[in-house]
Amino acid sequence: MLAVAASLALLAFALAWPVPVVLARAAWPRRMPGAALVLWQAIALAGALSMIGALLVFGLIPFGDDLPHAAGSFAADLLAGRLPSDADFFQMFALAGAVLLGVHLLLNLVRTTWRAERHRRHHAQLLRLLSDPMPERPGTRVIDHATPIAYCLPGAPRATTVLSAGLLELLTEEELAAVVAHERAHVTQHHHVLLVAFSAWRSALPWFPIATRAQEAVGLLIELLADDQARRTVSERNLSRAVARVALAGAPASGPVPVQAAGPGVAPAPMPSGEWADARVARLTDRAEPAAPALRFSVLTGALALVVVPTLMLLGPALY
Repeated sequence: MLAVAASLALLAFALAWPVPVVLARAAWPRRMPGAALVLWQAIALAGALSMIGALLVFGLIPFGDDLPHAAGSFAADLLAGRLPSDADFFQMFALAGAVLLGVHLLLNLVRTTWRAERHRRHHAQLLRLLSDPMPERPGTRVIDHATPIAYCLPGAPRATTVLSAGLLELLTEEELAAVVAHERAHVTQHHHVLLVAFSAWRSALPWFPIATRAQEAVGLLIELLADDQARRTVSERNLSRAVARVALAGAPASGPVPVQAAGPGVAPAPMPSGEWADARVARLTDRAEPAAPALRFSVLTGALALVVVPTLMLLGPALY
């Protein structure tokens, strides 16, 4: 049990600092954003599982030789009002820390999700009052604002695409169609759900700088994924021109829901729009060979291993 707790603690440390730092600085995620996004999700899930698991296993050492049996013995002793004689303060402190950390992460996810939905509903109400529908584009509304802005607001029964008057004046019809395709790709691929999850991780662990780095990296990756979806129906040239023209006009970086619309903890962490625009334009105009299938397979296998390994370490002999 002690070896398992130490191994989980080392894994949690690796997933909290060096692994995300290396991944955030790597160039290959921009070539295969889908696989990179799966890896980021695995890092977040495995990191939380390892942190909680290390505390839990260490705290349950006096109660058994593996986690499932030790947990059952602890529950029985707790109901009987007794503790083993070799259970010390540090182990009980670790158990309390595991419970508190797990509850904290879960409640923060629920809170962030609730706030996101509340802000979405509030923003939808404001849109009905402050924007006008576009008859030629069903599900699209226009706000009278000079800054070129485009985003999709998720919702039921259908999402709403929001464009500004400044954007309509700035772009050609072909470029506008490319922007709309990009924004609608965010909704069809449910990127807002990922943003909520990573926003919850960042707000739950504000003392972890890597949580902020992860949110920024995920924010760019979903932009690249939306570009990939959009260029199946529109030309890369029109999409790259639209991205560049909007960035030069000084508009904020696009996303599934802008910061002001979604409220705190939902949209991607603010980054210079030029940085995201440069990355998107470079990728849309780059004629480099796509990532090798072997690399994609390796990344997805590694993501699966990150989740499976700590799970097997926690369950241990109970699986056999």
